[in-house]
Amino acid sequence: MNDFDFLVGTWDIVNRRLTKRHVGSDEWDEFPSVKVARRFFDGAGSFDEITFPTKDFSGATVRTFNPASGEWSIYWMNSAKGVVETPPLVGRFVDGVGTFYADDVDEGRPIRCRFIWSEITATSARWEQAFSTDGGRTWETNWIMEFTRASLD
Repeated sequence: MNDFDFLVGTWDIVNRRLTKRHVGSDEWDEFPSVKVARRFFDGAGSFDEITFPTKDFSGATVRTFNPASGEWSIYWMNSAKGVVETPPLVGRFVDGVGTFYADDVDEGRPIRCRFIWSEITATSARWEQAFSTDGGRTWETNWIMEFTRASLD
């Protein structure tokens, strides 16, 4: 519980996202975003809204902690689709690094999805998303966010 308390506040983010996934591309699109995060359930829940001013969409994340399993479930939604994406990514923090997984579909193919939260300090953090098309034997990182704290609300 309380693993996502570090995220509370406002963050300026530099995003790097692969322009094409699953093809071995090394061409990245870089763009800014701003995230505002809050906690609820005394730290067993986390919510944020992220805006991408140059991409014409925004998103939101809801995270809930299951005390019985010791795991977090992460749910994502964006303004372009208007629905909560399923399934949630599920995982936990170990030694300051959060790793979360889900089986999903991307561009019509089954994938394993992974989020990693790392390099967490009071004023910075790193998030990355990777997909695997071979059941988790190999991973292609396709989105990286470098967080810098704008303010602590």
